[in-house]
Amino acid sequence: MPARAAARWKEFLVKVVVVSDTHAPRRWKSCPPELAACLADADAILHAGDVCVPSVLDELAQYAPVHVVLGNNDGPDVAAWGASETLLLDLDGLVVAVVHDSGPATGRAARLHKWFPTADLVVFGHSHIPLDERTHQVRIFNPGSPTDRRRQPRGTFGVLDINAGALVSAHLVAVAGPTRA
Repeated sequence: MPARAAARWKEFLVKVVVVSDTHAPRRWKSCPPELAACLADADAILHAGDVCVPSVLDELAQYAPVHVVLGNNDGPDVAAWGASETLLLDLDGLVVAVVHDSGPATGRAARLHKWFPTADLVVFGHSHIPLDERTHQVRIFNPGSPTDRRRQPRGTFGVLDINAGALVSAHLVAVAGPTRA
């Protein structure tokens, strides 16, 4: 696609940045530079839980509207910010569900489809393991964690590009900075 046509196409995309398991203040000291760069032109932000302190959500909200679910490490202060157990959103015509804990890896896609039968995409966290998997029923996406990589080579977050009800692209972005092993 010529650069000019690509620039016009980009005008119609809704950019959604997806994070999870930031675990502040223990792991999130400040927004990682790679994440901040992506947030600069985000239209929306999804946080799939384990925020731990609402100041992370305040920081993210400076970039774009934040939609957040409760993680197993989130308390009443994160709930008071607006986090719920699950979310079902219409993002430019794409039905997106968000939940923190999706359960065991075995049977995950079928289970998430059962939990959210109308969702085109289900975003989840908890494992800190990035995943983008498509089945005939549903696409599931875990952004990993930008600040607590656990057994992963690097911390990660996700970026979704949506246009008129279609998920044009979903990709994982590695964070270069030091994160916990």
